[in-house]
Amino acid sequence: MPTETGHPMTGLFGSVAGVRADRLMAIVLLLQQREQVTAADVARELEVSERTARRDLDALAMAGVPVYSMQGRGGGWRLVGGARTDLSGLTASEARALFLVAGPASAATPAVKAALRKLVRALPEPFRVQAAAAASSLVMDPQRWGSSRVEHRPPRFLDELQDAVIRGVQVRLGYVDGKGAETERTVHPLGIVAKGPSWYLVANTEAGRRTFRIDRVSSADPTDDPVHRPEDFDLAESWREIADEVDRRRTPLEIQALCAPDGMYLLRMMLGGRLQVGGSRTDGRIEVVIRGYNEYALAGELAGLVEWLEVTGPPGVRDHLASIGNALVERYGDADRSR
Repeated sequence: MPTETGHPMTGLFGSVAGVRADRLMAIVLLLQQREQVTAADVARELEVSERTARRDLDALAMAGVPVYSMQGRGGGWRLVGGARTDLSGLTASEARALFLVAGPASAATPAVKAALRKLVRALPEPFRVQAAAAASSLVMDPQRWGSSRVEHRPPRFLDELQDAVIRGVQVRLGYVDGKGAETERTVHPLGIVAKGPSWYLVANTEAGRRTFRIDRVSSADPTDDPVHRPEDFDLAESWREIADEVDRRRTPLEIQALCAPDGMYLLRMMLGGRLQVGGSRTDGRIEVVIRGYNEYALAGELAGLVEWLEVTGPPGVRDHLASIGNALVERYGDADRSR
């Protein structure tokens, strides 16, 4: 099934959109696996009506896929000559486009995820492992750290590292750290994370599990050596642990406070993941723990919430709040009296 782009399925995916494209490719793979299917088979596998299945089968033929139907008892749909689509030729970018949206961290709709999970199960055995790896190789974390610079383009070595994760091979990695020092090491890629506008590689190294900003990678040379991947490794869970540790380092200070119920919405909106909510007191106020960079910065951030929030500790934050309050009264109180 060649196309002008060189990949056998590109033309088909260019002619349809969304979940229907996922269904059509799943049908092609079912045909490869079973040689012949009926509309009822397709409907049962993809959880659609038989009418939808027949319409999709007709759409494949109209899109140029060499399928034909056999009428009568024992009839069904087949690929002409048992045609094969070699998915081992997928590039890293194509793998992301087709399989990554089936992963648990994807923002895709449940219908799209379900269709792609069917697709992965329908893959011929030699390709199933890589497809499953692709589906679990990426985590999307939309929350930025601080005021990160927006990166409008994916970093240079993203595709090479994504491909290494999917194929399960080690990489000789050149890396420039935040101080400008360049090093080279062999890493075991475990997954890719998109954190806001930035991309990270999670990998095992001789020094343990490490995270590398992909825009700081200076070279990435895949080897033929297999990755040593822990059996219980879960990328999403591992990233949560990494992100929590980074957040703790960025905001090492914790304060305790009581918040009126009316102020909780504003507090959540302002603080996001830096807010930990506890139980309620007898007066209705809610116990909270808030993380920040230092006492003065956190006092300045919370000063405008005095109507709803009472900081109970540590004493240094309370002292800074009192000082800020006195400064406000001194400046704006005198202004009011002078009118």
